[in-house]
Amino acid sequence: MEKIRIAIRKFDPFESTLQKLWDSFCQKNNITLEAEMIPLELHDLYEETITKEGLKNGSWDIAHLNTDWIFDAANGQAVLDLNPLINENAPENYPGGWHPSLLHLQKINNGTYGLPFHDGPECLIYRKDLFENPLEKENFKKQFGYELHPPKTWTEFTQIAEFFNRPEQNLYGCVFANYPDGHNMVFIFCLLLWTRGGSLLNSQKQIDINSPQAVAALDYYRKISTNKNAVHPQSINFGSVEAGMAFAKGEVAMSINWFGFASMCEVIEESKVKGKVDIMELPSDGNHKTASLNVYWLYTIGTGSKYQKLAYDFLRFATKPESDKLLTTEGGIGCRKSTWYDPEINQTIPYYHKLESLHENALTLPQTPVWPKVAELIDKLVLQALESDIPSQKLLEETQKTIQKII
Repeated sequence: MEKIRIAIRKFDPFESTLQKLWDSFCQKNNITLEAEMIPLELHDLYEETITKEGLKNGSWDIAHLNTDWIFDAANGQAVLDLNPLINENAPENYPGGWHPSLLHLQKINNGTYGLPFHDGPECLIYRKDLFENPLEKENFKKQFGYELHPPKTWTEFTQIAEFFNRPEQNLYGCVFANYPDGHNMVFIFCLLLWTRGGSLLNSQKQIDINSPQAVAALDYYRKISTNKNAVHPQSINFGSVEAGMAFAKGEVAMSINWFGFASMCEVIEESKVKGKVDIMELPSDGNHKTASLNVYWLYTIGTGSKYQKLAYDFLRFATKPESDKLLTTEGGIGCRKSTWYDPEINQTIPYYHKLESLHENALTLPQTPVWPKVAELIDKLVLQALESDIPSQKLLEETQKTIQKII
């Protein structure tokens, strides 16, 4: 029996939302075609859709792709340029309904290769009930000589993490997503670099991670991640989802993770911290600015799909204001400004409106065909730093040499 096939990023809120949207879309338009939705982990999703050319050969009609991959997908002619379809019948309030930072990464060589699906830049997620507790505040000031507040510097971050680290209560100061999958540790490294005034690019706009700021970033990363008096002991096994769940279960005081894992705490049944969470921008060092990272998920259509017109109609339906809001109430992050400022959403998730300010400080990763290979090398670099005592300077020099060969 014929089915439209959709490759989904494995995450319960994505799966439940997509199923509800497809059922509703079919009912409204009198469509009898079934959708086969396959949830896939990050690595498998990339493998299925791009490496094995599943979008190109018709194995997949629609896929969730993130903006790290869209450059590859577009240049490999795996995903459909939506411009002709948008010009004919644009999604509701397109492009004005979205923040500009959610519309530019999918624009490649004058084409538009996806519509925003799920977002939420990196931020500091913290337990406001702990930070606002009078006894905690009093004890903290006695110990450190300043008021307890969400950390503005990385030194404060370490001190606060150590202060709240109480293994006997199953409470840890902080958690990292340190599972080596080419993403999590790369993102944290970039954030630690940017918040020290560093860059991934040199003055010739070439990738260059061998800098004093990179040394400082890697030094700090290895120090905090291996600090048994500060960090959740499972961090090395956690991807961003597992780290998010540990926070939602009340095991952690602070987390650096995607905004979506903060909002998830207010809507999922397993959460033990509903109403106890807040977010803010990341700490920084010295006089340097804070930074966030914007990597977002897209709905894309395969060039090999025989259901391209139907797929686009579904994408228009799935990006309507009410569909975007549904994704949020299910536990994902809507991309429309209307969702960010929705009174009902902000009643459930009081910090939802802060998304716009996170986007103002959000940086993006270099769009270059070699980035996936570079990301793998940075991943290995961080893992080596966590598992050895080779100086950061040496690790960065060696990694940069390999990057040069790829470039």
